[in-house]
Amino acid sequence: MNTRIDLHQMPKGLLDGLMKTELYLKKSGLDLKLIELVKYRVSQINKCGYCLDMHHQEALALGESELRLHTLIAYKECPYFEDHEKLALEFAENLTLTSQTEVDDLLYARLKKYYSEEQIVMLTLVITQINSWNRINKTVGAVPGSYTGTFE
Repeated sequence: MNTRIDLHQMPKGLLDGLMKTELYLKKSGLDLKLIELVKYRVSQINKCGYCLDMHHQEALALGESELRLHTLIAYKECPYFEDHEKLALEFAENLTLTSQTEVDDLLYARLKKYYSEEQIVMLTLVITQINSWNRINKTVGAVPGSYTGTFE
């Protein structure tokens, strides 16, 4: 894969909204490791190599284990994912694959067992944000392996 568009060379302010949202989410009170798990899982679904590389690095820096990252695609059958994490990941899958699945009342009721309304909205924002980043990075040709922790 070759870079098609260098986002570092884009006009100042182009990505400000997305970057402000990233900072907002980091300060939202959601568990940062959970945020990275969700971003990693959505990036798997969307097959975004650049984002997989990035969120692998970010998750490791937060203390996430290689085992959990390697088996994230099979989280439903892994005993070392907590129920609230599995539910957040299921929510991420449903919202990402919205043309195939629904965020129905049953899923929402299950989310309410573990998360407040505010946290559900924050999770929704995490999921929509990473879907946006996946699509941007796939379009511009962001090269997997080139993330250095200096640009998202």
